[in-house]
Amino acid sequence: MSGFLDGIRCGDCECNVDWGERRNTIASIAAGVLFFTGWWIIIDAAVKYPDQGQFHHAYHTCGVIATVAFLMINAVSNGQVRGDSYSEGCLGQTGARVWLFIGFMLAFGSLIASMWILFGGFVVPQKPAVYPGIAVFFQNAFIFFGGLVFKFGRTEDLWQ
Repeated sequence: MSGFLDGIRCGDCECNVDWGERRNTIASIAAGVLFFTGWWIIIDAAVKYPDQGQFHHAYHTCGVIATVAFLMINAVSNGQVRGDSYSEGCLGQTGARVWLFIGFMLAFGSLIASMWILFGGFVVPQKPAVYPGIAVFFQNAFIFFGGLVFKFGRTEDLWQ
């Protein structure tokens, strides 16, 4: 799955840049920018709306869970999930797959919870300031997509 964009050609340009050698660098930078942007947005909302009535502080829980999910998803390599490089430990390949599954469940759960916060806490009650709900959603969306880019955008072939 990590190489599904390898065959795409983007015109015939004269710049012979080999993106294969820089794939890990580009994916890591892109994931870092997405992760940073998510947290920047929620910090901006927390500073702009410090009152509990405008922006409840419990809404930060979704972003914390998304961050934990980001770390869990990327703590397991693709080789460990396939069973290529991980045969020791208490659970082996099954443990790596369960860990990855729990990480994806937390990531999807935080994204869905952020949508619930946006609509249930700000849109449906027709609060005058909807930006905190949008910030919670975008924080979790950016962290989620950053985790996907970091997990599936890199390749592990250089390390074998």
